[in-house]
Amino acid sequence: MEYKMKPTAENFTSNRVVVENATLDGENVTRIYKEVGFWEPDSSTYAILNGVQFHNGTIEMRLRSRFRPDAPDYARGFIGFVFRASENNAEFESFYVRPTNGRSCTDPVRKKHGCQYFSYPGYTFSYFRDFGISDYEAPVDLELDEWLTIKAVIKDETASFYLNGAEEPLLVVPKMKHGVGEKGAVGVYVDNGTEGYVSDIKVTCED
Repeated sequence: MEYKMKPTAENFTSNRVVVENATLDGENVTRIYKEVGFWEPDSSTYAILNGVQFHNGTIEMRLRSRFRPDAPDYARGFIGFVFRASENNAEFESFYVRPTNGRSCTDPVRKKHGCQYFSYPGYTFSYFRDFGISDYEAPVDLELDEWLTIKAVIKDETASFYLNGAEEPLLVVPKMKHGVGEKGAVGVYVDNGTEGYVSDIKVTCED
């Protein structure tokens, strides 16, 4: 089954985010950002796409991020998506990018942290950093405030993530933390300081 759309705010259910219709450069888009006062990073802050239950298949989204006026110093324009999210939002898999760690970043350490896979709860970016695990991050060639397309190909416990139509994956996760059997929602993910936009979504469910 395939879901392909130019989404509006009415296509989403909020989970700790504000979801609203907006216009950006003359294009009708959906704007998503975190609710005021919720600052825990790598948490369940996303807009759930209504009517989609996903296990295996592909997810593709056209996204863009800007800084909010209250963005903290550590903001990086975090934007991406979640998948296989449980009904109570207590568990999910996620992938996001950090655009300010991309093309124009001159800090070699930050450049290594251009994108991130994490699995909630338990396996957040801070967990991986605390234990020196670098397998779930990679550099990215992008900038803040530009449109980008992220694609995920999910098969059982393996996830491959692609950026801007590239033939080779940006990051491959051979064994996702929640394993093989989980099925759940798909959503647009934002984190601290991000004003995120989504203009196109395509989800293909293989089972």
